[in-house]
Order: sequence, then structure tokens, then C-alpha cells
Amino acid sequence: MSPAPSSGPLCGVRIIESSLLGPGELTTFLSDLGADVIKVEPPQGDYIREMTWPIVEGESLLHLHVHRGKRSITLDLRNEAAVDIYLELVRGADAVVEAMRPGALAKRGLGFDRLQSVNPRIVFCTISGYGMTGPYRDLPAHGIAFDTWAGIVKPEYDDDGFCYMPEHPSIGIHAGPLLGALAVLAGITRARETGTGCQLEIAQSDAAAYMDWYRIETWKAYERPESEVTGNASDNYERRAPGTAGMREGVRYQIYDSADGHVLFMASEQAFWKNFCEGIGRLDLFERWPGSKYADHARNNRELQAELREIFKTKTTAEWLAFGNEVNTPLAPVNSPKSIADDSQFQDRFPWIPAARLGADEMPFPVRVLDEELPVPTRAPKVGEHTDEVLADVLGYDPTRVAELRESGALG
Repeated sequence: MSPAPSSGPLCGVRIIESSLLGPGELTTFLSDLGADVIKVEPPQGDYIREMTWPIVEGESLLHLHVHRGKRSITLDLRNEAAVDIYLELVRGADAVVEAMRPGALAKRGLGFDRLQSVNPRIVFCTISGYGMTGPYRDLPAHGIAFDTWAGIVKPEYDDDGFCYMPEHPSIGIHAGPLLGALAVLAGITRARETGTGCQLEIAQSDAAAYMDWYRIETWKAYERPESEVTGNASDNYERRAPGTAGMREGVRYQIYDSADGHVLFMASEQAFWKNFCEGIGRLDLFERWPGSKYADHARNNRELQAELREIFKTKTTAEWLAFGNEVNTPLAPVNSPKSIADDSQFQDRFPWIPAARLGADEMPFPVRVLDEELPVPTRAPKVGEHTDEVLADVLGYDPTRVAELRESGALG
């Protein structure tokens, strides 16, 4: 059994989800906060269970994470009785999420207008690769396409001259669902006040670009004359490369080798820089290179960089973090996706939800509601695992009616 969540700030909110693959993460954020998410699947199920790696005891980690805490019901929407069941589910729901190509539900007679006819306050959100408009709207794609489109991934070449995809964090496939979840909640909030729902759409490609707004908008700003758009005062107003590309020549804001790893030094404010120099007993460094009050990275000061390189090798990363706390100067560890789980801050903030519960060890939702426990997610469902349960508990169908629907093929 996987009943609807009984705690969390979204307890009492019901979402009907029709999804394929990763975009279904939109409702994962909502279920983690207590919403009842009912995933409506075709009889053959969402093939997300077989996609990517690792495969954990026969099911993909992608499925185990994206669909945790949800209930699965199978409906063959080619069957009119199944369409009627979908509409009944919508009647008591707050939102419908179409996480697939736009118009997929409309082809089954379940477009926004029809859904709104049975529930005027329904919020209908479509999340897709490139959105409902534009020349790419019908182009098939997977998640990394949205990052390459947005300019986030820079192609690299191996020793044999073959181009390859470098390691990078996926942006669009996660940012799209996150922004979509925010929009759905905005729609539900207004619908509960006014009684009128709305139709929303978001493209994962748009989200990837929006998450990189700083670099994109900087390049746009640089199209203007230098008399109007300059660099920072600490750089004598010389324009730097946009975003983190402009950090390469930094010295007071840079990664350094520690005795056992790496540390990120961030003394771009003059006060922090002075604290650091006093703390290591090298006030002479501050007196020689005091820098500007704010945003000074001591760019291209190789002499100072060589000094700092040797200084940072004298302590372990943990010792430098303790030093930063003691003298009030910003220092940070440099982790990898593999090593971060051993970090004490990670361990405090992310107590693993164990594989015994979810099928794989998973990170919890990263928002805390103080003085309230969020629901602990249940394992991602098997195809149609909760069909009978949802029909009985949500729609009030008795076993005889469920059996008849199954016999008719409506449930697959």
C-alpha cells in the first residue's frame, strides 16, 4: 500500500501526472512536500524504468528517484471508459502535468478545455523539450540537448581528435521541472482564490538558458559600447569574460592545492583579505597588495599567486576551513560528486533515505519545514501498482466495477 501523504505543506493537494522519462521530476518536488501525485501510465508503462544507469535490481535509478512517493495507475486512453476515469480523477485534482510532447493528452480528448469543463479550477502544465512554439518544437530530444542548445556544454576533443561530451552537471532536465513546479504552485494558489485555473507550459531548453542568464545577459550587455558597459572598478573597468570564465586569472578568488586536496579561497573583499593575512602572520602581503574595497581578485598577480600557492599547501582542507571560521575569511572545500557524501556539511544536511525504503540510497528534498516533518517518500511504483487502490480510495469504485473495467480493457 502507498497511501496519499499525510504530512507536509502540500498535504491535500492532488496532482495527476502523465509523463515519460525525466520531465516527471516536476511533480517529484511536489510529492516530496506532501502532494498526492497519481502517475497515469499506459498499460506498458513508462520506459523510464529501463533508461540510463545505474540499474538497481532491475529498475533505473532515474525512475527510483523521479517517481518516488507517487502512485501509479494504468489506463488505456484509447478506451473511452479510461478517458472517463481520467476525467473523474481530474474532477477532484488541483493540477494535471503533461510531461511529454505538447498535445499528447489532447490527442486522447483530454486537452485543457475538456479538463476545465469538468474542473474549472484545474491547472494544466505542459513540460517538454523545446516548448510549444518555435522551429524546434517538434524536434525529438533528450536532456543533454537542452544544455548544448543553451551553450552550457563546451565540446572537447580526445587525443585521437574525436569530439566528445565532457562531464558536466545536467541543467535543463532538472531546472525545467523545478521552475515548472513553482509555476504549478502559483497556478494552484490563484485557482484556490478565484476558482479559475490556467494553462502553463515550460521548455526544458528555456530553463537551461534561464539558469545561465548571467553569462547570456553579460554577452548581450557587451554588445553596447564600452562607454556604457564596463568592467568592475577593481579591474580598472576592463571587461572580463562573462561569468566564471572571468575567474581564470583570479588570485584572491581562486582554487589552491591544500596539503590533502583543494580549497577555494574567496577573499575578494578587502576586509576578508586583511583578516586572512593577519591570521597567517603575513600582514606584509596585505600592506604590499591591499587591493580595492570590493570585488578585487588581484587578477594576474602571479607573484602573489605563487606566495599563496605555497601557503595553502601548509594545511589540510579541514584545517583551512577551521581557520576561515576562526579569522572570518571565506574558504570552501572542493568536492566531487563522489567525495561530497563524506563531507561533514553534506552529512548534516542530507541524511540518506536508505535503499531499504526506496530501492536505492537517495538524497532527501533539500527544503526543511521547521517544527514539521515532511513525508518520507515511498518507493517509486511498479507499473499500475496502485490502480485498484486509487480507483477505490479516490473515486470510490467498488471491486465489482474495478473488475468490469479491467475486463473491458480500460485498465490495460
